[in-house]
Amino acid sequence: MDLLEEAYARFATPNFIQDDPIQVPRSFADPRDAEVIGFLTATIAWGQRRTIITNAFRLARMLDDRPASFIRDASEAELDHLDRFVHRTFQGVDLRYFVKALRHLVKEHEGLEGAFLERGRFGDAGEAISRFKDRFFALEHPARTRKHVADPGRGSNAKRINMFLRWMVRPEDRGVDLGLWTRISPSELMVPLDVHTGRVARDLGLLKRGQDDWKSVVELTEKLRQLDPHDPVRFDLALFGLGVSGGDLSP
Repeated sequence: MDLLEEAYARFATPNFIQDDPIQVPRSFADPRDAEVIGFLTATIAWGQRRTIITNAFRLARMLDDRPASFIRDASEAELDHLDRFVHRTFQGVDLRYFVKALRHLVKEHEGLEGAFLERGRFGDAGEAISRFKDRFFALEHPARTRKHVADPGRGSNAKRINMFLRWMVRPEDRGVDLGLWTRISPSELMVPLDVHTGRVARDLGLLKRGQDDWKSVVELTEKLRQLDPHDPVRFDLALFGLGVSGGDLSP
């Protein structure tokens, strides 16, 4: 579809990150730091984008601007210092568990990428994300915290995890995504579906299903794979750009 290709060329540029939460992990040179703060940023990525970015940078400061070292080495006293963090319904008690869970996953799987894999393979994205959630909550945890990690097995569109996976997996060649992970292929990713990308996709005839759920994620991603089987989720940038610009492709 020519319109999507034109929109991708227009919006998949470094200018995209100026108002996007991806600027937070991109500000960290160490891939281990970018991975950790990227996951936490994606976790709180709902609401106004400027607020998300502000709170994600505040969260990074609370992790001493060394997220990977903090989750590995933080004492209980240092974890207490996280209790004052709040972003909408994501609160200090949730952040405290997230730090402990990330520490566990990094130790057990040598990084977050491995926590999505089974026998070295990503496979079906819905199953991989559900598997990640099971591993993430393997430790004793507050029941309230479970809602902050989506499960496609329960119908969730898993928008924030799919966005995080896009950040980590898609190549950095356009100056937007980070391309830090190598064991998951861009061809295996699913589109991060929200109300805005869903609306544009329906307007373009790419999505017929009315709900923004996992079945719609599968439907839309399959359509995008017909356009680019190797990197279907690159068109997420095009759909998002068309949504925020009102379809204006002018420079």
